[in-house]
Amino acid sequence: MPHTATKQSIPVERVRRYLEPGPILLVSSRWREKTNIMTMGWHLIMEFSPSLFGCVIAAGNHSFEMIRESRECVVNLPTTQLTDTVVKIGNTSGAGIDKFAEFGLTPLDAEGVNAPLIAECYGNFACRLYDDALIDKYNFFIFEVVSAQVATRPDLPETIHYTGDGVFTVSGKTISRRHLFRPGML
Repeated sequence: MPHTATKQSIPVERVRRYLEPGPILLVSSRWREKTNIMTMGWHLIMEFSPSLFGCVIAAGNHSFEMIRESRECVVNLPTTQLTDTVVKIGNTSGAGIDKFAEFGLTPLDAEGVNAPLIAECYGNFACRLYDDALIDKYNFFIFEVVSAQVATRPDLPETIHYTGDGVFTVSGKTISRRHLFRPGML
């Protein structure tokens, strides 16, 4: 039986360290022949069919207007091999540089959108804006994934997860509970 851990209070500003929903992503976009890449840590899957993906893109981010105007992007899943690149992309603005060239990444055509995908990433998910009702109030975009591709190996890549203050965790070992699983319950 699990034991009860001793707990301490923490500032609410630090809850993201424990509740950040998923792996760090690189979001690529194109508007008026310019491309950009941004690092993203806050996102969620909202629906399975259609495949809806929600995320916050800060209004001050260079990608915000590009994605808002083009109404599309590619959500790219990097692995631990790209950790330093992910951090550098997140620490620079694409307003004055071509991040693909600056960071040695390969833009390729994505199926279903004009935004480029990042060839070096494990997975690429082309998205079109599905609902813009929360953008003005919360900078919250709801996209539909219109095409998806992932590398054939490994089955479960090592992804990075941001915990704040420049610290990341890496996806760990896999624990299977398929014998307990009931479809549609999780």
